[in-house]
Amino acid sequence: VQLVESGGGLVQPGGSLRLSCAVSGFTFSSYDMSWYRQAPGKERELVAVISTGGGRTNYADSVKGRFTISRDNAKSTVYLQMNSLKPEDTAVYYCNAGYYYWGQGTQVTVSS
Repeated sequence: VQLVESGGGLVQPGGSLRLSCAVSGFTFSSYDMSWYRQAPGKERELVAVISTGGGRTNYADSVKGRFTISRDNAKSTVYLQMNSLKPEDTAVYYCNAGYYYWGQGTQVTVSS
């Protein structure tokens, strides 16, 4: 089982990033997929979740209206489009499958 995140980096406040998580080793379309994040000194928190078919999504209040989770079951990939980024969005972002499998994380830093 592999979950490989990409797309993180350094961005200025107000900017955008798109994270990707490519999955292999299990039936991607059978799992709800989520993005979590963990800032220094803080607990890991759920950012967004998407159902198996993509028809249902849910977001943390702190990112509603700014972040969009999506998935492509044909490519076994889940995405997180992040717009209007704020310094408080700085964290390591993790991909999760079925609330069980984890990726290694990708750093997002929002700073001027």
